[in-house]
Amino acid sequence: MDSSMEGMLDTYLLETNSLLDNLDEMLIADEKVGTFSTDDVNEIFRTMHTIKGSSAMMEFNSISVIAHKMEDLFFFIRDKGIDYLTDEDRKDLFNLLFKSEDFLRGEVGKVESGEPLLDNVDEFNGKIAAFMDRISRDEARGEAAAKGEAVPEQAPAPAAAPAAPAPAGGAASIIPADDKAAVFIHISLEEGVGMENLRAFMIVNALKECDITFRAYPEHMDTDSATSQVIIESGFYLAFDSEDQAKKAEGVLPSQNHIRDYEVISPDEARKQVGGAAPEPAPAPAAESAAPAKQAAPAASPAAAGPAASAPAAAAAAKEAPKNAKTNGPVKQSLISVNLQKLDSLMDLVGEIVITESMVTSSPVLKQLPQEAYDSFNKSARQLRKLTDDLQDISMSLRMVPISGVFQKMNRIVRDMKQKLNKDVKLTLIGEDTEVDKTIVDAIQDPIMHIVRNSMDHGIEKTKEERLSAGKPAQGEIILKASHSSSEVVISCSDDGYGMDPDVMLSKAEEKGILTKPKSEYSTKEALQLILLPGFSTNKTVTEYSGRGVGMDVVKKNVESVGGNISIESEVGKGTTITMKIPLTLAIMDGMKVTVGDSIFTIPIANINQSFKVEDKDIVLDESGNEMIERMGVFYPVVRLDRFYGIQSSIDTIEDGIMIWVEASDKSCCLFVDELVGEQQVVVKPLPQYFNNFDLKGRGITGCTILGDGNISIILDVLGVYTAAVENA
Repeated sequence: MDSSMEGMLDTYLLETNSLLDNLDEMLIADEKVGTFSTDDVNEIFRTMHTIKGSSAMMEFNSISVIAHKMEDLFFFIRDKGIDYLTDEDRKDLFNLLFKSEDFLRGEVGKVESGEPLLDNVDEFNGKIAAFMDRISRDEARGEAAAKGEAVPEQAPAPAAAPAAPAPAGGAASIIPADDKAAVFIHISLEEGVGMENLRAFMIVNALKECDITFRAYPEHMDTDSATSQVIIESGFYLAFDSEDQAKKAEGVLPSQNHIRDYEVISPDEARKQVGGAAPEPAPAPAAESAAPAKQAAPAASPAAAGPAASAPAAAAAAKEAPKNAKTNGPVKQSLISVNLQKLDSLMDLVGEIVITESMVTSSPVLKQLPQEAYDSFNKSARQLRKLTDDLQDISMSLRMVPISGVFQKMNRIVRDMKQKLNKDVKLTLIGEDTEVDKTIVDAIQDPIMHIVRNSMDHGIEKTKEERLSAGKPAQGEIILKASHSSSEVVISCSDDGYGMDPDVMLSKAEEKGILTKPKSEYSTKEALQLILLPGFSTNKTVTEYSGRGVGMDVVKKNVESVGGNISIESEVGKGTTITMKIPLTLAIMDGMKVTVGDSIFTIPIANINQSFKVEDKDIVLDESGNEMIERMGVFYPVVRLDRFYGIQSSIDTIEDGIMIWVEASDKSCCLFVDELVGEQQVVVKPLPQYFNNFDLKGRGITGCTILGDGNISIILDVLGVYTAAVENA
């Protein structure tokens, strides 16, 4: 694929996925109120029209065909009004729309992964056609609904009556004998287009939108599916009272879809074709002015087709202008889409600038400069640092996206599971506008989805009666919340269901042989964390959503892969809360450089509460002989990094070193180091792949950075250090 086509494909995928995301949000909101607003009907019609057109251009036939069918469906609904549908129709329409969206997403996913698309979509196509046929049968119920009357029950759809046999002249007589039209246009549709009555009705409607006055035969094409056979055999007719109106229609017809050919004919010729009686003689002037002409749609002259072909588009644009001008205009002016790889390259460049700037400002050559030159250099260096900081902030902000995209998709998960599990549950979203790095959003989407599915499947009680007997509301609730906390985003998923029993967790873990110490030594929090171990599941039965013993360990792995951590809180009978804390970005951070022996470590500034000197008398020992130190009325464990990492240090006494009080998640300790070097912005570099064999993450090492003098500094993961040095000591 050449670069131009690749660019077109990227644009197509971005636009189509965005349209489907918007469609999903709209459907979820509309289903909650049980109907569509007029604006939403128009929006869905435009969405399907756009997807149809762009997919046809890219030659993705399966996507284009289904989008076209849905466009036809909403054209019909838009014309009739949503009140035309019964409550049962609307329920089925929502289900059909969700299935259509899933189908389109599946095909778009195949495009993204390079898989072949479906060759035959007749089965799904037939479902849409059957629904259209059903709702177009009985116009009376739509009229009753519009008047506020009781809507009659829908009888089973009778088989379409066969078309009346055509007389010698053509099809059954479809033009009333008393129609006094001056001129007719006979239109024939392409073979095999399907739903010919609705195709013809769309053409008729497009002409009426251009303020053209006429009558269409056969009548009731939109509601009488039996007219399809008539149109297949004989086409359909437009009757005009003046030649001017007919000429306006001639200009518009070349722009319409599915027309094989059309011809302008006299009233006599029209009735001769359909086998009807000839009309009464027309007045002489009218008779003299009738000038039959025959044209094929594709052969229409560009001059005639040009202005007229734009008429439907102009009319539609004028009709939709107020809405578009209000909501979409400014966005299209101010937003562009950028390939994520380009943003990655930009971040890499900014990172190299930060490193280079550090190398320049820390160069030993500077100390040889005269004082005046040195002061001038420092002034320029401070300005460069300010500009570098601004550049870094802007480049990082380009990658930040709201987490609302992930949260909104959970609405669909809850909606589908509500129907399959027959549970009444509402999803509450809080903090949707919280922004996170794009790569992190992609990494946490699956973990969040799995947690929500678990909450729905075996977190919430199975029946309303069970909830009511426990003193809870009949409707369960899942709360998905996101917020910022210093340099990390905190995402929590809470449910008000069963909760998890630590004793049950411990018994199950003991049964599976995955306990590492006696049951009695496990705290409640440690017992709950067992669910994150591979192969752990308390479900007795395997369902579509849970009970296979896989999932939560993968959730933990995915969260930790982006530098985050996961914790669980639960109370039996009250519910469960699963919290993920994830860094806002993985690229650049503010760090404090410290030395331990000849090694240089970097501690994230976000994890540092305080640094201070201590005396030997400040240190106390716990019952196990571990060192503790008091800060603000609380005793914290002391971790001597030289002993923890086995580094030879020249610092012999605790008075000669410095203590750094650090905190991560709900863990806090004091790190003892030789000295502080200073604060510096650092570019986080991942460790080489082969280091994964040594479980450095488990020893509190999360990455490295290149310092200004070219040395490498290890970046510490405070939570990892605490876990390894304190909890697992």
